[in-house]
Amino acid sequence: IRDLGGLPIVAKILNTRDPIVKEKALIVLNNLSVNAENQRRLKIYMNQVCDDTITSRLNSSVQLAGLRLLTNMTVTNEYQHMLANSISDFFRLFSAGNEETKFQVLKLLLNLAENPAMSRELLRAQVPSSLGSLFNKKENKEVILKLLVIFENINDNFKWQENEPTQNQFSEGSLFSFLKEFQACADKILGIESHHDFLVKVKVGKFMAKLAEHMFPKSQE
Repeated sequence: IRDLGGLPIVAKILNTRDPIVKEKALIVLNNLSVNAENQRRLKIYMNQVCDDTITSRLNSSVQLAGLRLLTNMTVTNEYQHMLANSISDFFRLFSAGNEETKFQVLKLLLNLAENPAMSRELLRAQVPSSLGSLFNKKENKEVILKLLVIFENINDNFKWQENEPTQNQFSEGSLFSFLKEFQACADKILGIESHHDFLVKVKVGKFMAKLAEHMFPKSQE
């Protein structure tokens, strides 16, 4: 398809208002995006795909297809920076979406969190206040565990000591502020032990220890 000049033709179909046709176009582009050369040519459509994904009906097939394409395009670090301004929207989709949407957003965020260069962008992203409510007995255990892995990667990758003078630049409502409050509410969070899965309890406990050691040491309080 690439050699025959088909990529722009398929990408042009993204402009259609027909959700069924748009979904099929996204699926085709997603299949093509596993190739590095195809990715290089597809990057010019990432902003459009990102906008369409965010504004599509919540949990729709189009939204999921867009998330899958963006996830494939961010497996490597090369194009991740193009999504920096949309991270807040991804957290919003994560909080509001159904389980399938949550898992797909988590895959995308995990790609970003594994890249140290994206740590600051993730920490400055605005996150819904409802994010903390995910840590309850009704939420899927795997959702909580994957979210904690993302938080751990950010914590491990961000050079806290080097960036200490700029930490006050993270605004209220940012992921940074959420994690700071998360640590402050450790007792409440760890109170899940009365009814939560053992693995979740252990994972939360280890993450709280990491936050205390690297991100918000007591010496800074």
